[in-house]
Amino acid sequence: MAEICKVETKKQQKDFLKFPLELYKGNKNFVPPLYGDEKKIFRKDYVYLDTCEVVYFNAYNDGKMAGRISGILQKASNEKTGEKRVRFTRFDCINDKEIAKQLFDSVENWAKEKGMDTVCGPLGFSDLEREGMLVDGFDELSTFEEQYNYDYYGELVEHCGYTKEVDWTESKIYLPDEPTDKLDKITEYVMKRYNLHFGKAKNVNDFLNKYADKFFELLDVAYDGLYGTVPFTDGMKKMMISNFKLIIDLKHVAVILDENENLVCLGLCFPSIAKAVQKSNGHLTPAAIVRILKAIKKPEIIDLGLVAVAPEYINKGVTAAICSELAKMLKEDGIKYAETNLNLEDNAAIQNLWKRFKAVRHKRRRSYIKHI
Repeated sequence: MAEICKVETKKQQKDFLKFPLELYKGNKNFVPPLYGDEKKIFRKDYVYLDTCEVVYFNAYNDGKMAGRISGILQKASNEKTGEKRVRFTRFDCINDKEIAKQLFDSVENWAKEKGMDTVCGPLGFSDLEREGMLVDGFDELSTFEEQYNYDYYGELVEHCGYTKEVDWTESKIYLPDEPTDKLDKITEYVMKRYNLHFGKAKNVNDFLNKYADKFFELLDVAYDGLYGTVPFTDGMKKMMISNFKLIIDLKHVAVILDENENLVCLGLCFPSIAKAVQKSNGHLTPAAIVRILKAIKKPEIIDLGLVAVAPEYINKGVTAAICSELAKMLKEDGIKYAETNLNLEDNAAIQNLWKRFKAVRHKRRRSYIKHI
């Protein structure tokens, strides 16, 4: 039996944050989050605490960290869906079924105390966080935006009575073998037919001033029915804009507007900084900052961050324009490939989007559920 402790002291917080860094030490596919960003989860003014309650647990085996888990009561999500759920997140554990069960029992008991009847996950405070448990693709480098886990995790979770709720797939997107002229012609036709045009900006600040409010409004509408999403709060918007400023490059952004300057479609890609943060274990050392800046300036891989289309423009060919822009990014910037990050397996619109490219599906992630 391990000792399960509710995380309360500074030492316990440090143990919680450092455990995955030790567990995956030397693993070539694990990409840590930025340590400074993770530390913020324990701040009393953390951006998500206006809509969430959260608890953290550590598992100690003979005084040594053996596992961790967090439970999130996402009130905005429950209000949206009418459900009584707690999300589990930041689950990491040695390969020990009993310790895993103790950790999940702790979250489940906390959920019952809060009057909830279901636990699901891994899901973060919002879909801006890392989510989904890797169930296929363990030999692939994780993206910076998503979490890596060992192949035994699924067995641990299922041993605790959890079953699949949804899966996401991830793909590497390469330029198609055939020329993209046809795609460009479709784009030209669609843009002319619906009187659309690409939004322009002088620099990142100009882009954010012009379009930030519009793309948050579009994301809330376009993502409303997707699994695990929650409306953007002012705090989330501020945090997202702050992060954008660090890594966004206007060459990897496309916004499409109608004749009234309303945003109808957007695609945001980010340079991959996965390898840049690996060596420093997510710490922003001077050397790590240099590596990140190099990765941003001349990326070999880009990560697809956000793709959204206004509901009234779905099935009107507007996404062809986003595909055309992505093809230009891959071709003109010498990008090896783009990583899609998470796409719900039953989201036909996004899954069909990649058929225009040479797509290699290489990872699968899962969200589990248990009624308690």
